[in-house]
Amino acid sequence: QVTLVESGGGLVQSGGSLTLSCISSDRSFYNVGMGWFRQGPGKEREFVAAITYSGGSASYAESVEGRFTISRNNAKNSLYLQMNSLKPEDTAVYYCAARTHSTSSIHASGYAYWGQGTQVTVSS
Repeated sequence: QVTLVESGGGLVQSGGSLTLSCISSDRSFYNVGMGWFRQGPGKEREFVAAITYSGGSASYAESVEGRFTISRNNAKNSLYLQMNSLKPEDTAVYYCAARTHSTSSIHASGYAYWGQGTQVTVSS
């Protein structure tokens, strides 16, 4: 069983920045793809960003492309999401997710483990 713990959420003004972190208990973290998803009020959970096991390749949702950056530090079993130019529509609970494969995926069904989520609220 893998445990994922997110942190870094909070309240920020429109145009501001936040960095989310996720720490994994998986001793094979360095070998699996990771992703960030979010669920806004009254909305379905949606893909935000994903990264391969090495960090060599990343994918982004069109809505965050150019504003968000996903990265990882395998030595620290950590995943990050740098969020810039935040908008009110970015308000959501953000979830860290882990695959059991080295590749990344934009589909929630491709992830085996999920964190509890961290709230991000962007005020206008």
